[in-house]
Amino acid sequence: MRLCRCLIAGEVQVALYEETAVVPLPRLPSAQAAIPQILDYLTPDGPGAAALARVAALSPGERELLQVPLEQVKLLVPIAEPRKIILLAGNYAEHIVEGGGQAAERKDTFPYYFMKPPTTTLTHPGDPVRIPAVSPHHIDWEIELGVVMGRRCHRVSEAEALAHVAGYTVCNDISDRKFQINPERKKREKDGFFDWLHGKWHDTFLPMGPCVRVAEPGLDPQTFRLQLRLNGQVMQDATTGQMVFPVAALVAGLSQFVTLEPGDILSTGTPSGVGFARKPPIFLQAGDRLEAEIAGIGTLSNPVVGE
Repeated sequence: MRLCRCLIAGEVQVALYEETAVVPLPRLPSAQAAIPQILDYLTPDGPGAAALARVAALSPGERELLQVPLEQVKLLVPIAEPRKIILLAGNYAEHIVEGGGQAAERKDTFPYYFMKPPTTTLTHPGDPVRIPAVSPHHIDWEIELGVVMGRRCHRVSEAEALAHVAGYTVCNDISDRKFQINPERKKREKDGFFDWLHGKWHDTFLPMGPCVRVAEPGLDPQTFRLQLRLNGQVMQDATTGQMVFPVAALVAGLSQFVTLEPGDILSTGTPSGVGFARKPPIFLQAGDRLEAEIAGIGTLSNPVVGE
C-alpha cells in the first residue's frame, strides 16, 4: 500500500497512490482546521489508521468511483516538515570504489551520517532542481531509498529497529561536487571536508516522493530495485541489498546517539553510477530531466533548470 500527500482542487489531502490516479482518504474529524498529515494515516497507531483500512478494503469498483486522475493532482513531498533529514555517505561498496575510495567490510567501519536543511532542500515531485549560479558546473544525482520514521526511536537494537519505521520513499540527493566558498582563500587542513559538506546544502537539492510505501509486516527494505535515468538513459541500476549497512542497522546505530522522531527521514546512501565518476564526467544541465525510480514505491521525476 502506498500513500501520498497532494493538492486536489487547491486543497492539501492525503491519498492512496496508484500509478495513474489517487484515492483521497477521509479527513479526520479532529483535524478539520489543520493541514492533513500523512503520518496520521501511515502508522498503525495513528488516528487515521482505521480510515485508511476502510478505504483500502473497498472493492476495485468502489475505489474507482473515488479516484482522481494524476493529471489533476499536484504531488507534494510526503512529509511536509520533517524535524530531521539525515543522509548516508558511502553506503554502497561500488559507489565508494568509483569515487576513488576503498570499500571496507561492515565490521571494519561505521556509517557516515550528514544532514540537509529540510525547509530549503526538499523539492516536490515534478518541481525543478535549480542549478546554483554560485557553482553551476558540477551538479550530480544520487538516487536513494528514504526511510520515514513512524515512532520515537532511542537506543533500539537492530532486531527492533524496523518496528519504528512507518514507510519508504524515493530520495534524490543532489550534490555539488566542486563547490568552494571563497575559491581564492588560503588553504586550511579541513577545507576538503567542508567543501564536500557544503556541496550538499544548495536549495532544491533533495527531491522526495512521489509517495510512501507503507512498512507492512514482512516487507524487506533490502529487496528494492533502484534505477536513476537522466533524459531517459539509465545511469544507476542497483538493489538495496547491496548496502554495506542495511536499513535496520542504520536506524539502530543512529538511535544510539540521536533520538529519531516520527516524520524524521533517513536517506540511506546511493549506489554506483553517479556523474562525477564517469569517463568523461557527466553533470546536470538546464533542460535535463531526472527520473529516480524504486520498484514497488514509484518514480520521482524532476526537471533541471538554471538559477
